[in-house]
Amino acid sequence: MSLSADLLAAITATDADVAVEPPGHGDGFWAGGPSIAHLDGVFWLAYRLRRPVTEGRGYANVVARSEDGVRFEPVATVPVGLFGAASLERPALVPRPDGGWRLYVSCSTLDSKHWWVEALDADEPAGLPSGRRSMVLPGDLATTAWKDVVVRHTDAHGWQMWACRHPLDGGDAEADRMTSVYFTSDDGLAWTEVGTALAPTAGSWDARGTRITTVVQDGDGWLACYDGRATAAENWYERTGFATGSSPASFTAAGGPTPAGRTLRYLSVADLGDAYRVYWEASRPDGANDLRTAYVPRSESPSQS
Repeated sequence: MSLSADLLAAITATDADVAVEPPGHGDGFWAGGPSIAHLDGVFWLAYRLRRPVTEGRGYANVVARSEDGVRFEPVATVPVGLFGAASLERPALVPRPDGGWRLYVSCSTLDSKHWWVEALDADEPAGLPSGRRSMVLPGDLATTAWKDVVVRHTDAHGWQMWACRHPLDGGDAEADRMTSVYFTSDDGLAWTEVGTALAPTAGSWDARGTRITTVVQDGDGWLACYDGRATAAENWYERTGFATGSSPASFTAAGGPTPAGRTLRYLSVADLGDAYRVYWEASRPDGANDLRTAYVPRSESPSQS
């Protein structure tokens, strides 16, 4: 089987573990938007907690630690008030090459569809809430919102980012549209835009938006997992698809999506060498979303990174 087929089978199975419960029961209570880092045998998970719109929306990003990848203990909470934002979305957690840690935070502007991205830097994950703040992607109130970034740092490729772009120049009714844009950087703070990495496919299940949620090297190529939706009405109810590319800068839709009728989004993948552990956000029968995980054995030899 291909890696995308292995991942699809894992996230659509019925025996996934729940890693984080939602903060309440019913519509609008979400635990999700995961970003996983696996370092020295320890799993570090960043995720977003959300209440319904009338109760504050995305009120915190949490960083948690686990030895087994299933049972997590929170070590840091980043509240929405730290940024003066209306809401927080999916974070991105990255071990820095100098031994420190960085958390990228997506922040919503009050009374606007605009989003921006900041970074918090600290020596240890527990210190991130009081870490050094840096503006990363400010966007523009009139034209562009940025959020839900995916960030990698490797010796082979340096700093890489895939960011979700929402156009604002079509008015609020069109601001849910999304494409994924590829960036590179020398330090992970000042970024150079390379170009669109994944765009919607007209007439398809992802015609309204394509949001890359994780990227891994797969043999000689690259695999991106992404959220998609066909219409504006499917905002908040995205499904997961897969895209492939010969480089990290450009992908073509190549698999999926997950079944209609349920939310399954924000897939994040930890490469364990001989296997993968995946995390994602999924809807429950009561209307809430929880954060789930599954172990995926590697069916092929490890890719070189």
